[in-house]
Amino acid sequence: QVQLVESGGGLVQAGGSLRLSCAASGRTFSIYAMGWFRQAPGKEREFLTAISWIGDTLYADSVKGRFTISRDNVKNTVYLQMNRLKPEDTAVYYCAARLSGWGHNRVEYDYWGQGTQVTVSS
Repeated sequence: QVQLVESGGGLVQAGGSLRLSCAASGRTFSIYAMGWFRQAPGKEREFLTAISWIGDTLYADSVKGRFTISRDNVKNTVYLQMNRLKPEDTAVYYCAARLSGWGHNRVEYDYWGQGTQVTVSS
């Protein structure tokens, strides 16, 4: 089993920045890749970005150039740096881990965190 805990959410003004963290514990050696998703009220959970254990990254067009994923293998932590935030970025942000494969399909991710709220005011 793998446990994921997100932190770093909060309220920020449009144009501001936030950095989310996702700490993994348990059988972390089994993780192939980790990703970030978000879900706004009334909308489906949306893929944002992912990073593999060898450092490959993948970004959704909606966040490319504004969001950056990174990781600290010693701390078993993945980060999401979010810059130039917009009100439409308001959502619950989720960290996820997958044991194999690569991509943006949320059903292929095996473990999920509880989510952290990000609210961007205009």
